[in-house]
Amino acid sequence: MAETSSKKPGFFSKVKNWFKGIGKFLRDTVSEMKKVVWPTKKQVVNNTIVVIVVVIIAAVVVLALDLLFGFGRDGVLALAQNL
Repeated sequence: MAETSSKKPGFFSKVKNWFKGIGKFLRDTVSEMKKVVWPTKKQVVNNTIVVIVVVIIAAVVVLALDLLFGFGRDGVLALAQNL
């Protein structure tokens, strides 16, 4: 009977395929970057302002809740000491 031997790819063909993969990745990346629609300067400024305002509002809400719960805790502790 004849033996069927499957040859494994050699080192150099693996390296060659690896570089081909890198080349394909870079070509695909450039192709996708060409499809990107970049925001205008006005849009960036508007979005930045919106983010800053939302962060400030969130900070005020967290501060208010912290003060509220702090006063509540202090009230409960004061009542507990009087008992």
